Amino acid sequence: MIAKAPSDPTELRDHLARRDVLRGAALLTLVLGVPAHALVANPTGVSGHQMALLRQVCKLVIPRTDTPGAGDVGVSEFVVLALDHGLLGDGQADHLVWLEHVLGANFATIGAAQQVDRLGAIDRAAFPAGPPPATPSPWRRIKGLILTGYYTSEAGASRELQYELVPGRFDPDLPLHPGDRAWSSDWTAVDFG
Repeated sequence: MIAKAPSDPTELRDHLARRDVLRGAALLTLVLGVPAHALVANPTGVSGHQMALLRQVCKLVIPRTDTPGAGDVGVSEFVVLALDHGLLGDGQADHLVWLEHVLGANFATIGAAQQVDRLGAIDRAAFPAGPPPATPSPWRRIKGLILTGYYTSEAGASRELQYELVPGRFDPDLPLHPGDRAWSSDWTAVDFG
């Protein structure tokens, strides 16, 4: 279906102006040869070291098994983008600088077992068995974004979890067998705040 051009001269001028802007933007993109996703894929204020560190942390939180891990599906880019856009209400720089500081400058050079131990200590401090700390650790937010990014990705939502677009009848008490996976269409326990 082809849209009919407006008959009112003012509306026609506005219609043509919008069209010219869109054409200009498309032409600029073609001339520059820059894909649109590249304009947002490298957020400002994030160093290459911070991205590499976050990518490694994502791989440790959700490692590759028979399904892709968090490092394989670009969760680190999601975390940076979410922090950059204020998804958690504060800036990304504070979280990434904090992560660099607590993991240490040598995190990338130590062995995998030591990386797991160091990250485990941070996780235990942020999620204690007793009452939560008075001041929440930034790790709680970073880990929450890693989990959200992974389980809303294609691999996390449809390969790691089971998915049923339209659930069948309501069965409140289903048996759980070893090896059963959680359902990606069950968002009843998600708390974003």
